[in-house]
Amino acid sequence: MSNEIKRLQTNARMSQVVIANGYVHLAGQVPDNANGSITEQASNILDRIDTLLASAGVDKTRLISANIWLSDPKHFAEFNAVWDAWIPEGHAPTRACVQALLMKPGCDVEVAVTALA
Repeated sequence: MSNEIKRLQTNARMSQVVIANGYVHLAGQVPDNANGSITEQASNILDRIDTLLASAGVDKTRLISANIWLSDPKHFAEFNAVWDAWIPEGHAPTRACVQALLMKPGCDVEVAVTALA
């Protein structure tokens, strides 16, 4: 096991991707299209996650956990429809989904994932 830590898309506040000890950690992703439907917001986030995972040399079949924050429980079913279509069969990670007040106005969903490198 290496002690090396690799950070991608880093600024003074945070890194979008951190690779350490064989794991790929992604920062929480929020949609570019705040105020869009949950379907639009979730699709935007999951596309971004695909891109960030690819930048780390992995894909969503390597996901081991996901944390999901929704602004309101009423969005749960609509989010799950997008999520279920995105996850490859047989590769569902562990998952937690909770209600939370999100920091970006108009943002109704945020997703953070961890994958095996």
